[in-house]
Amino acid sequence: MFKQLRNIETAFRHIKRFSIFLIAATVLITSFSLLMSYKLVTEAQNRIHILYNGKLLEAFASTRKANLPVELRDHIKTFHHYFFDQSPDDKEIKKNITKALYLADRSAKKQYDNLVESGYYNNLVSANISQQIEVDSIHLDINSEPYQFTCYATEKLIRASNTVIRKLVTQGVIRDLGAQTDDNPHGFLIQQWQILDNGDESKLPQP
Repeated sequence: MFKQLRNIETAFRHIKRFSIFLIAATVLITSFSLLMSYKLVTEAQNRIHILYNGKLLEAFASTRKANLPVELRDHIKTFHHYFFDQSPDDKEIKKNITKALYLADRSAKKQYDNLVESGYYNNLVSANISQQIEVDSIHLDINSEPYQFTCYATEKLIRASNTVIRKLVTQGVIRDLGAQTDDNPHGFLIQQWQILDNGDESKLPQP
C-alpha cells in the first residue's frame, strides 16, 4: 500500500512538473506571437502605397528623426538659394528675399537691410548683374537643439564682360518650430545667421 502511495506521489510530481513546463512554454509562445504580431502590424502601418502612372508602388514611411539631417540641410540650402540667387530685377529680388525671410528670423532681415543700405541690390540692377550660388557643403551638429551649422558655398556674379567667383561662408543655428506651413515646408527656423566670408576668389572673362 505504501508503495502504491509512493508511486502516486511520484506520478503527481511528474504531472506537476510537466504542467509547469507546459504553462511556461505556452506563456513564451503566446508572448512571442504577440511580439511578432505587433511588429508585423507596425511594419504594415509604415508601408505607403502610391498610385503612379497607373502602377501601384510601395513606399516605406520613416520617422522625422531618421531624416533630420537631410531636412535640415535642405532647409539651409533652400534659404541660401532664395537669399543669394538673384537676377537684376527689383521685383524678383524682393520676391526671393521674402521667401528667404520665411525660413529665418530677424538676423537674416538685418543682413538684408545692411545690403540694401549699402546699395548692393541697386548695383545688381543698374549693372545688370546676375547672382548665382552653389552650396558646396553644410556642416551640421545635431547633438543638441538648436542645431548649429556652417554653410560653405560658391557665389558667381555674372556680368556682360566677366564672371566674379566668390567664396561664401555663413553660420547660424536652426530650430525646429514643430509646425510646417506652405511658406516653410520643413518647419525649421534659421537664427543668429551671419556671413563670415564673402570675398572674391577669381575673375573669369566672358566668352
